[in-house]
Amino acid sequence: MHINRKAAAVGALALAGTLFGAVPAQADSAPKGDGAKSVCKRLPKIQERVDKAVERLNGDATVSGSVARLQQRVTDAKTVGHTEIYTYLNDRLTFRKSLLPTLQTRQADLKSVATWCAAQPSPAAGK
Repeated sequence: MHINRKAAAVGALALAGTLFGAVPAQADSAPKGDGAKSVCKRLPKIQERVDKAVERLNGDATVSGSVARLQQRVTDAKTVGHTEIYTYLNDRLTFRKSLLPTLQTRQADLKSVATWCAAQPSPAAGK
């Protein structure tokens, strides 16, 4: 048992050292700015992803992931009397409908960001 206590004590000290050693590393990982440079760099892909999502949500009933397609499934479930399925799908429909205004707001915000990014001076060559 003497050996087990010794091993436990060494393990506890090692764990404590690891925990205390990690604190300064966490402090170093705090943001050093607003990340504008990386946002401007990723902007085209972000815009493309948001535009695709809005297009999909606005699609007709043949488009997988569209509000219209989910609405049709809700209607079908209600028609055949599948109450539990209707409830589940209707809740999904409510959420999906709420995504559209959020994404449209994001599209407008990204247009403003694109204008801002375009107005920023280009970084010097070689940096």
